[in-house]
Amino acid sequence: MRHRRYPAYKESGVEWLGEVPEGWSAKRGRWLLKVNPPSQRLRSLAPDAEVSFVPMDAVGELGGLRLDATCPVGESSGGYTEFENDDVVVAKITPCFENGKGALVQGLLSGAAFGTTELLVLRTGHRMESRFLFAMTVSDVFRKLGEGEMYGAGGQKRVPPAFCKDFRFPLPPIDDQLAIADFLDAATARLDALLDKNRFLIETLKERRTALISRTVTRGLPPEAARAACLDPHPRLNPSGIEWIGEVPEHWSVKPLKRAVRFVEGPGILAVDFVDEGVPLLRISSIGTRFASLDGCNHLSEERVRQSWSHFRVRLGDLLISGSASTGFCSEVEQATEGAIPYTGIIIMRPRRFEAERDFVRWMFLSDEFLTQASLAKTGSTIQHFGPTHLSRMTVALPPLPEQRAIAAYLDRETARIDALVAKVEEAIARLQEYRAALITAAVTGRIDVRAAVGARVPSVATDELPETPCEVPA
Repeated sequence: MRHRRYPAYKESGVEWLGEVPEGWSAKRGRWLLKVNPPSQRLRSLAPDAEVSFVPMDAVGELGGLRLDATCPVGESSGGYTEFENDDVVVAKITPCFENGKGALVQGLLSGAAFGTTELLVLRTGHRMESRFLFAMTVSDVFRKLGEGEMYGAGGQKRVPPAFCKDFRFPLPPIDDQLAIADFLDAATARLDALLDKNRFLIETLKERRTALISRTVTRGLPPEAARAACLDPHPRLNPSGIEWIGEVPEHWSVKPLKRAVRFVEGPGILAVDFVDEGVPLLRISSIGTRFASLDGCNHLSEERVRQSWSHFRVRLGDLLISGSASTGFCSEVEQATEGAIPYTGIIIMRPRRFEAERDFVRWMFLSDEFLTQASLAKTGSTIQHFGPTHLSRMTVALPPLPEQRAIAAYLDRETARIDALVAKVEEAIARLQEYRAALITAAVTGRIDVRAAVGARVPSVATDELPETPCEVPA
């Protein structure tokens, strides 16, 4: 069933809230809760007592805490946020606040915790139920209004404690708060289960995609596809002599990568060489999709490029990979990026004529076998880097050129099918997340009356309101 509205409404006196149900009010947070209060529970424990420790990465988005870290009370006092079971914590720094990081605190070791200083701690009194408060803090209105109150610059913007004290909370009677919290607990649990199922489906599809690429560029086409391409559907396999490649069809050739592909790394360029307009300078962030992107690129003067770097200009159809920490991405140069200069850390790959087809090489660069070699070749500790010297030591298995073209066409077609399924599931996830957010906001602001749904075996989220999701994974 769809949710009904309350029988009667009245003006709340709050512009963003508008009308609220009869019997509700709107109160500032300072009259309903404490912001960043001290923990009496921590002060009652012995110095050697172990309590939970919660860094920012242990705080979930829209709920949940990871509680695998602990610390002694005596070694952690001062410099940390402190909180207790039943408190509500809200990440105050950007982008964590906007992303909904926060939780209703439960299950703390010894009932108390120290945590990152980037948390706001909210503790309710007798007029507000903590589960209702948590739902309010993850609602769209709370987050959007809080974002408007942030102070600071760039990545250091924070929501001030005064925002929570001055925020006008819609306040139902306590029984209604409990009913809303019960409903949202059940409804969001069902929605979260659907989200987890769809996220698992995406991971499965991506794993199938990776396995498909790796198998095809090292073993050839599956029998049916091989027959369609007029190739031997069951070629004999011979050991390649390379552990991470294994067996390959006997008519394939195993050779050093440098005999099949030319490669050169982009030049080292300093920030003082940047200009407002001119020749685009591709960065590592430009690599990662099928085609290289100019988003966020810097520029170099035409004159300086002619003098020093003209031979580094990328050509139409070049393949670009990252030799730094983000190894594994392979992008192609199209008209929009033709003539740009790649920054150091980007390697230009040009297949040798009569040895390798560009589209086959592109898929080969995305295979586990290539990534394994790249991983073994990387050096360094902070930003692991490999370059042309390391690439020259790599070995590849290459089929004849007609078979390379057939393999590339097959992978283009089959991965497009998988990518379309992934996009469909991602769209379903987005719709579920939007529905979840809208449901929470509608419930805590009194737009819908969910009291009749409490106690039902399945929360009253109508099936026709939920997005359809694909349920089968292609073999």
